[in-house]
This record gives sequence, structure tokens and C-alpha cells, in this order.
Amino acid sequence: MLWVERLTLSNFRNYAHAVLEVGPEPQVLIGDNGAGKTNLLEAMSLLAPGQGMRRAAYPDLARGEGDGGWAVAAHTHTHMGPVDIGTGLLADDAVSERAGRIVRINGETAGAGALADYVELVWVTPAMDGLFTGPGSERRRFLDRLILCFDPGYRTVASRFERAMQQRNRLLADGVREASRFEGLELVMAETGVAIAAARAEAVAGLAAIMAERTARDPNSPFPAAGLALEGALEADLERMPAVEVEDSYVQRLREGRERDRAAGRTLDGPHRSDLIVAHAPKAMPARLCSTGEQKALLIGLVLAHAELVARRREAAPILLLDEVTAHLDAERRAALFEEILRLGAQAWMTGTDAEAFSRLAGRAQFWRVEEGLLSTFAGQPAQGAAAHSN
Repeated sequence: MLWVERLTLSNFRNYAHAVLEVGPEPQVLIGDNGAGKTNLLEAMSLLAPGQGMRRAAYPDLARGEGDGGWAVAAHTHTHMGPVDIGTGLLADDAVSERAGRIVRINGETAGAGALADYVELVWVTPAMDGLFTGPGSERRRFLDRLILCFDPGYRTVASRFERAMQQRNRLLADGVREASRFEGLELVMAETGVAIAAARAEAVAGLAAIMAERTARDPNSPFPAAGLALEGALEADLERMPAVEVEDSYVQRLREGRERDRAAGRTLDGPHRSDLIVAHAPKAMPARLCSTGEQKALLIGLVLAHAELVARRREAAPILLLDEVTAHLDAERRAALFEEILRLGAQAWMTGTDAEAFSRLAGRAQFWRVEEGLLSTFAGQPAQGAAAHSN
């Protein structure tokens, strides 16, 4: 099982210093808005590659009254055994908005990408309530984060594509027209772009298979199956041609589209333009047309299907970070969500303002009160062996 046993924050957001020692069961954080519940989940999200669930600049994560630096550390149980993970920003680096964070794994300095080898995290936040109605970039980012859970090398491939595309765009902006300056970059874009499209197609097929099983297991689930499709030129080509032919075709389109892209000021063809199309399968209705409650149920159903897929491939469900997850969920859906989490055996960290919304988890989860950066366990909740320290 993948779970965090100890989480330590230093000068992070509104926490001067806090230590949570918890068990592998679900964790419920209750408190008023602004108390620091989401900040704890954000700290957890930094145990994975990337900028975390809020995508904040690293200097912005520091406590206002601190020296500009911050640290997050966790003793984590992984498929590779117990691992100590630490990450943070030095005060001397806090003056730069482009500052990178330090990552240490078992005391050894590593790149942030190495975190994918140890921890799989998925989150649902209120900002994602508009996932199905917002821009395609948000759905691509959501899908790519899901893929990273069972394909740690995916981020490297995506980064190579992004760097090559940025360099190509720079050549276009600078008025360069020598073909030899473009050819190497476009070959890299073709190789990595097709790999990205193939990984996304594989992930969508895997999720669809899991959702079909979930529907067969519980046809009346309050979390309906989502119909998924990828919309993009590379994805369409992969359905009818071998990958090597798709690469050749993409290289040709990039070559022939240089002047068009120059006029547009950016590359107009590639996996960065693809979209994840989501539908409410039982109703055969586009997700963007569904009610707010239906969209939230679809999103949670997708995350649960993904957690089940990861559990099968990695032999452990990912850690779930569910911020204000009970919003827009009625009592039936709340109860079903909690049962799914328990069935998966996932350590889920959930926040809310109303403890009553989580009453079905009494005796099966650890409950925490969060008050202005101070943490305490609920009296009478199953927190034996757990401790919290905050100042």
C-alpha cells in the first residue's frame, strides 16, 4: 500500500511548523475556509513531480512571516519500501520567480522527476469543477497527470517535445528559414509527439475498460461511466497507421507548415493541440452540457477508475487528494465515494467545512481539526497512535 506516515511542514503557507503522524486509512481535515486545509493537501501534492495542485510559483509557497524559504518532508511507504522524501526552497533562492525547488530522496539530492518513481498522486480540487467546460489545455493536463502515475518516463518525453517545440517557435520568430536549422527539432517533435499521443490513447483505452467493468459491477453507481475520446490529428493517424508512418507524416506537416506557423507565432499542429472529449455515457450527453452535480460525479468516477487502473498496474492505489470533495454531492454520492475509497484501500486526504458530511467514515478514518494552521485530532475518533504538533 502507498501511504504517507509522517508529514512535516516548515514555513509553508500559513504553517510555521507542523507535523502529522497518521495511519494508512483515509484522513479527513475539517475547518473553516482559510484555516489551512488546502495548504496541507498542496504540501502533499509536492511529493509528486510538478508544481503541485495549485501550480503556484515556489516563492509564493513560503509563509509570509518567514525568511522566504520553505520545506515539506514525508516518511512514505511505497512499492519500493519506506522512503523519506524532502522538498523545499532555500531562502536565498526565494527572490527569483523562476526558482526551482530542491528534492531529496532518502537524503540524496534528485531531480523532481524522480518523485514519480515513488509516489503516485491524483487530486480533485474545486478549480477542476469547470474541467469539462473550460479550455482543452486543462483536460490535457488532467490526462497527462493521470498517465504519469503508471508511466514515470512520460514526463521526460513530454518535456523533450516541449523544449523542441519552443526552440522551433523561436527560430520561426527570429525569421530563420534555413531548413537544416529546423530538421533536427522537427524529428524530435515527431518522435516524442507520437509517443505522447500513443500514451494518451493507451490511457484512455485502459480507463474505458475499467469503467466498463465498474458499470457491470454496479450498473446503478452514482458515479456514471464517462465516454472518452481523443480529438487530434496524431491520435486519428495512430488509429489507421503504424507509429513510424505517423512520425513521417507529422514531420512532413511540420515542414510544410513552417510559414503558416510563423504567421501564427506558434506551432499549430501536435499533441499540444489535442483534446480529451468526455461524455456522460448513460445519457450519451457531452459532459459540458451536464449539470454541475453530474459533472462532479463524472470527474470523481474518472478519478476512481484511474485509481483502480493504477492499483492493478502498480499493485497499490495512488494517494488521493480530494479538496472540498463533498461539494455538489448528495448524501448517496458521498456514501458511495467513501465506500469506493475504502474498497480501493487508498489513503485519501479529504477536506471540508462540515464534519457531518463525513459521518459515514466515523470509525474508519482519522479526523483532524484545522484552525489557523493548528492541528488536532477529533475527540472520540480512531486516532490511536496518531499525533499532531503545530506551532
